[in-house]
Amino acid sequence: MSAVVTVAIAALVVLAFIFVATTSRRRDRAYAVGVLSRETRIRDRSPETTRSVMPDAEARATGREVERAAALERSGGVAVAVRSRPAPPATTGPLDAETYGQTRRQFLNRGIVGLFVVGLSGFGATVVAFLWPTLSAGFGAKITAGTVADVKKTLATKQPFYNPQGRFYINPYPTDPATIGQAKKVYSPAILAGMQLGYVALYQKCPHLGCRVPWCQSSQWFECPCHGSKYNRVGEKKAGPAPRGMDRFALSVSAGNIVVDTKTVYLGPPIGTNTTGQGQEGPHCQ
Repeated sequence: MSAVVTVAIAALVVLAFIFVATTSRRRDRAYAVGVLSRETRIRDRSPETTRSVMPDAEARATGREVERAAALERSGGVAVAVRSRPAPPATTGPLDAETYGQTRRQFLNRGIVGLFVVGLSGFGATVVAFLWPTLSAGFGAKITAGTVADVKKTLATKQPFYNPQGRFYINPYPTDPATIGQAKKVYSPAILAGMQLGYVALYQKCPHLGCRVPWCQSSQWFECPCHGSKYNRVGEKKAGPAPRGMDRFALSVSAGNIVVDTKTVYLGPPIGTNTTGQGQEGPHCQ
């Protein structure tokens, strides 16, 4: 959540900087160039002003008169005074913003700011969606492993019930009072609730280096092929370099179905835990 707040604050700072820079630049340009008032522009367009500024066409010298004056001057005759053309009126200020709506520079500045806003908004939305997922199915959500009857049918073959979608095994857990009493000393209430129903859901990943731990049918243990860590039927460590027993998920039974919540991974029991007393039942696979 802190990462989301940091990204949001950074986006606001960038937008504020762009806004201040654009506004200051526009204000400086207005002070340097100046803008004519509306009354001045109307007066400049009036016919009287036009006639006073632009002389009549008769007062302007024609091309023929200029040629005659040049010819007389070359022949030594009397020079003819040629009426000079008046200088064209000077252009005043920038384009009228009221007439054209906005200048080209304003259009480009606003377009750049708009692109920045759209880009930062899309990036922020992507970050929030990535850091704040709302899973409704698959690993990280509650998964219906199967009916109680289907799970019991698989467990009757002395093999765990495996769910690839949730990446967990389901194995039986003894429900006699002595075993449950031992489990209460080690496991959290969320895990203990599933044990009291007679099941335990074990995460397939080895706590040592993350390898998938397969089931060994001959020893009736979980045996990691990577570095030789071994766990009994309920995921309690028996041998190898693993720092604890297999991690696990909370389990419940709803409407005849076994539901496993994979959103929270509960760490496995510490080394030396042996609540069931199950030993090796055959040769090792690894």
